[in-house]
Amino acid sequence: MTSTEKTGTAREPQATHPEPSAAPGKRAATARRLKVLSVQLAIVVVLLGSWELLVRNGVLDALLYGQPSRVVEQLYTWITVGTANGSLGQQILVTLEEALIGFAIGTVLGIIFGVAMGRIEFLSQVIGPFLKVINAVPRIVLGSSFVVMFGLGLMSKVMLVIVLVFFGVFFNAFQGTREVDKNFIANAEILGASKWQVTRQVVIPSAFSWIIASLHVAFGFALIGAIVGEFLGSQEGLGNLIRQAQGNLNQNGIWSAMLIMAVVALMAEWLITRLENRLLRWRPPQHSAGVEA
Repeated sequence: MTSTEKTGTAREPQATHPEPSAAPGKRAATARRLKVLSVQLAIVVVLLGSWELLVRNGVLDALLYGQPSRVVEQLYTWITVGTANGSLGQQILVTLEEALIGFAIGTVLGIIFGVAMGRIEFLSQVIGPFLKVINAVPRIVLGSSFVVMFGLGLMSKVMLVIVLVFFGVFFNAFQGTREVDKNFIANAEILGASKWQVTRQVVIPSAFSWIIASLHVAFGFALIGAIVGEFLGSQEGLGNLIRQAQGNLNQNGIWSAMLIMAVVALMAEWLITRLENRLLRWRPPQHSAGVEA
């Protein structure tokens, strides 16, 4: 028997076992998402249908509670004809401008103060009481004060948005900084890293998930701040539409503006979630929960 024959069995290609296909898991996830969407859609249809029927049958007063079909009519009028202050798109852009400017400034300030006070105990002891006092002041009072100080223009709304966004981001950045593993900091210092290098390369990356998580709530606060500021005093914006609708006892107009706000908030939430998934790809996959952030 030749050497090739003797070793032929060993040289034969080994049978490979195909890895389990991921297709069944993807199909199951897709089916689950469709099931969730179907149930959510059914809930919306039942609620809106019940609301419409109760109004049509006189159980609910249309003047006080509005009516879904008339909300759609109001939206159609705003889209095709416009509002008393101009096009609907212009009103949305005004509110978005106020919200985005305040959101950006409030987020940056919240991160800076949160990380700085989380790292420097002396700074935390000095500034902490002042921030607690400001945070205790009702936002509606601050909004009224800003309208008096800065007028009916952009600045008063942006200032209110900054205050609302700042504290939401600040507390998360502060707590995230305090939660950083002390061993990581000690190891970096042993290797000769300066305090700034430790903050930039260890503390901020470790607290980043806390900061990103705060943005979900912070943008909602930004919209609230812009709307409340416009409601207190403005010439344009969704808040001004709500104030005019309230003055005219137009409940359908109020619901229409709220619906627009909800759509904008959902779009912003989707974008922030995409940003979070992109920036925090290093995290292990999370199990799905009943209510996502």
